[in-house]
Amino acid sequence: MPSMSVSPSWFRSLLPVLLIMAIHIGIGHEMITSLSNSSVLVNLPYVLFFTSLMIAQIFKQSRMGMLAVAQLLAYAVIQFRLQTPLTSGSTLLELSLLALLFPISCVMSYVFRDSGLVTKDFLYYLLAQGMFFLWSLLILDHFNQGNFPDIFTQLLSSVPQISRLPFILFLYLIVLSGITMLLLLRKNRKLDAVVYTSILLTSDVFVFFHIPHISSILFSISGIFLVLYVIAAGHELAFNDRLTNIPGRAALDNAMKHLGRRFTIAMIDVDHFKQFNDNYGHDTGDDVLKLVASRLRQVKGRAKVYRYGGEEFTVLFKGKTTEEAFDYLEALRQDIQDYDMHLRNTDKRPKNDKLGRMKRQKNQANSTVNITVSIGVSDSQSSRDPQEVIKYADQALYKAKKTGRNRVSAMNVVDK
Repeated sequence: MPSMSVSPSWFRSLLPVLLIMAIHIGIGHEMITSLSNSSVLVNLPYVLFFTSLMIAQIFKQSRMGMLAVAQLLAYAVIQFRLQTPLTSGSTLLELSLLALLFPISCVMSYVFRDSGLVTKDFLYYLLAQGMFFLWSLLILDHFNQGNFPDIFTQLLSSVPQISRLPFILFLYLIVLSGITMLLLLRKNRKLDAVVYTSILLTSDVFVFFHIPHISSILFSISGIFLVLYVIAAGHELAFNDRLTNIPGRAALDNAMKHLGRRFTIAMIDVDHFKQFNDNYGHDTGDDVLKLVASRLRQVKGRAKVYRYGGEEFTVLFKGKTTEEAFDYLEALRQDIQDYDMHLRNTDKRPKNDKLGRMKRQKNQANSTVNITVSIGVSDSQSSRDPQEVIKYADQALYKAKKTGRNRVSAMNVVDK
């Protein structure tokens, strides 16, 4: 099974669907029935959601913490308020309000940025949940006083052959599950996966609410997904370089332990980077590093790219020699050289968009620069030790710098 941190989007979208199908097929099976009746399963979602909150705080993943809060509150409402038949009192209305507001609570996480849980953003999210709660109380009070308009009663009508949930909410949940699935398939971010999984699994709870213990089972599964994705996000945060969004030095050190017997390592350095920083500023220097990283992602030959540190990057080719990797590296060097980088002048940026376009057209000839890189490369014919090969690639890089820059230099066995 693919790791949660590297799973393709189709896997992330299909796995919850398969689990839902398996649960419904297994409903009534003796093992699932006995498990459902246990107090462990009833309390498991609480444990999982609180665990998610603690991990989210450690890794500064507040948006996933928000999703944990949303699911924790939804499950608590089900356990403490909705343990009566849907035909009694206001149970159906309360379930309908929960089905309406829960997906909104999940999607709201996109509005915020990731940070710790003890922040204003997280407080604002909690306040929004409080407002949802108060609004729901007002609706219920209006309903209990007999002041509920007939039109709302009609909106709560259901199609029993499909679900006891009002049909309009059934369609609403189907549409939102579909939209979040499409977002996951397109972006494949961890937050997309958690939002989609949370909405899909809880939608199944709302639609099949009449099935005994369905909430404990599916909220437990959703909690497991949430814990795994929070851990995966923390792992990514630890191993990815935050500026360039490619794997960093820690990830490189780990990858070099699994290169096998045949491999090539290339060291890449941005030419004249210090002068570029001095002339244009550190913000523009950061843009240069982001640009180089974005072009590195396009390297062919099934290469893996890493930020080594500063303006240096590393490319790994498993199963290839220097000769086999050389053309890919030369194509990369040429691609970076030919790419026109547009400089930003944030201090003199016009406030008016029209003036900005006119200024960019006027200064177009002077607003672009071309970046070049020097590349040193060596392979496992030089040494079976990846650390030694990196040293040889560094020597080749120094040779490329000394002989004019903007070139690929290979360290052969005879050059050692």
